[in-house]
Amino acid sequence: MLKRKGKGLQALALAAVMATVAVSAGCSSDENAEQSSQASSDAGATASASASAPASTASKEKVTLKVEVFDRGNAPAGLTVTDNAGTRYAQKNFGDPNNIKLEFVPVPRSQEVDKLNVLMASGNAPDIVFTYDEGVAHKYMQQGGLTDVGSLIDQYGPNLKSYLGADTLAYGLWDNKQLSIPAKRAFTGMTSYMIRQDWLDKLGLAVPATTEETYQALKGFKDKQLGGQGTIPLGLALHEDEYIPLVMGLIKESPTEEDYYTKMQRLGVHEYPILFDGHKDAIRTLNQWYNEGLISPDFGLDKDQKVRKEGVSTGKVGMYSEQASQSFEGGDSGEQATLAKNVPGGTVTPVDPFTNDAGKHVKELNPPTGAYLMIPKTSKAAAQAVQYLDWLVQSNNLFYYKFNGPEGTGYQMQDGIPVQIKQSDIKPENNVFNSSDMTIISNGLELGSTDLNIKYLEQSYDPSYTARADAAFKLSITDAQPIHYFPKPIDAESKYAQVLKGKYEELLVKSIMAKPADFDKTYDDLFKQYMASGGSEIQKEREAAYKAMKP
Repeated sequence: MLKRKGKGLQALALAAVMATVAVSAGCSSDENAEQSSQASSDAGATASASASAPASTASKEKVTLKVEVFDRGNAPAGLTVTDNAGTRYAQKNFGDPNNIKLEFVPVPRSQEVDKLNVLMASGNAPDIVFTYDEGVAHKYMQQGGLTDVGSLIDQYGPNLKSYLGADTLAYGLWDNKQLSIPAKRAFTGMTSYMIRQDWLDKLGLAVPATTEETYQALKGFKDKQLGGQGTIPLGLALHEDEYIPLVMGLIKESPTEEDYYTKMQRLGVHEYPILFDGHKDAIRTLNQWYNEGLISPDFGLDKDQKVRKEGVSTGKVGMYSEQASQSFEGGDSGEQATLAKNVPGGTVTPVDPFTNDAGKHVKELNPPTGAYLMIPKTSKAAAQAVQYLDWLVQSNNLFYYKFNGPEGTGYQMQDGIPVQIKQSDIKPENNVFNSSDMTIISNGLELGSTDLNIKYLEQSYDPSYTARADAAFKLSITDAQPIHYFPKPIDAESKYAQVLKGKYEELLVKSIMAKPADFDKTYDDLFKQYMASGGSEIQKEREAAYKAMKP
């Protein structure tokens, strides 16, 4: 994530802590987060239609404001992403009163980075552009092609500033300039574990609460072959969303703040704890479990998670990790529903399976941001761009897009939660089919408290899943740690991330699958290769950056 130069550790930590209290649909990557952003609303102190009034930008001459919008090729017949109910609503309620002509510029979702690069290089970029690729945003910041919008937000964006808050806005600062306006990600929980409740019942066991209890449960699953021939007590795929939480959870030593900054290495979305005290012992534990037949035998080949997911659906897997509460999504085609169809009585329940020496269930959080919104320096309507985003974050507008209409038509409030009103007779031309793309500033539904946010999410679940979904969401943020960002990106991580991810996965697979007698040599040799391939450079740069951050 992009942070300001010179921002202190205390402020960074505060931003991370504050980020954990907001909840929305959980996703482990920017792409997944984007797909979940159909739910959109105002932040903590929810803005209303009569929220703080920004300074007016209205002029005698009409101003054209160009706004990027994704084109996913999913527009209903007769409509486009540039002409639909949502664009007309924005023109009528924002454009016309402010003498602004809104022009939405379509960018194919599958080509968004390439198209944006061309637009930026040519000087023809819209007034509001965005990307989920922080490397791309970082490049634009370094090249000096973006507007510093700090003073514009102060003047024209009081609701925007209140909605995002200083903690989220800080992620768009670079060299003390507000060069990006990060979208607000409401839910930062990343991972939850599921365990077969019916298997625990057969063994007479409670849901495990410690690493040792989890180990005993996994052994019981195997000994009794509760999934039949080929039972897999712990399902695992060679996917970072699965192996990073597993390794983090099995590290016994409690890391310090300095450890998070200097002993982690960020290789893409996740931070890898390869230099943590206890990392080798965590892999040793997995080696033991693998050799005892407790882990998916061919996990090293399952990079797309298909085999692991199939094992869950067919009732072979006893415990596994996933994006928070994912098992309860999807209605009749979801993982829990499919398991129950294939295995009568097959039931999963959330579990926080691993504890460190302090009794904490350490895991990772998503950053509190979604897309990076930017205003190019070539824009002649920067003030109007900020004013538009300020209008957009007001709850009556966000709710309109989410629910296809205003309160009373599109939704009604029940116990502080907006509830969709079914509109069986809604005409296609009145359907806001791309609500998430129209509300790109908001990634998730923020209702002011974790409990309300979760209750909103649970509306889409089968009522029989609600209690378990609730537990899964809450476990995903329990003892969870944010990614610890430096005031500026670590260059060596950008340079070596792809190579080192491959080296780490090689270390992981070969060390876990080695014979116990060969474990130390296998691990040590591969660790040296990792460090020689760029790991040492990252370590040195992070240590120097951390030292520079200290007061």
